[in-house]
Amino acid sequence: MRLTEFWARMDQHLGPAYARTWAETQVVQELGGRTVVEALADGEHAKTVWRAVWAHLQLPPSER
Repeated sequence: MRLTEFWARMDQHLGPAYARTWAETQVVQELGGRTVVEALADGEHAKTVWRAVWAHLQLPPSER
């Protein structure tokens, strides 16, 4: 997954006005207690981060 697809999915589920703020402030336990932005900056693959977001937000299986 490319970062552009990752951010498109974030925008789709959280809204373009809120997705970046959420990614900067919400600590996701599935990412080892990091935020999305921290995990991506640490080199986590976008697909790994998306799966953690998917689990955290309890999105439907079709969105995985």
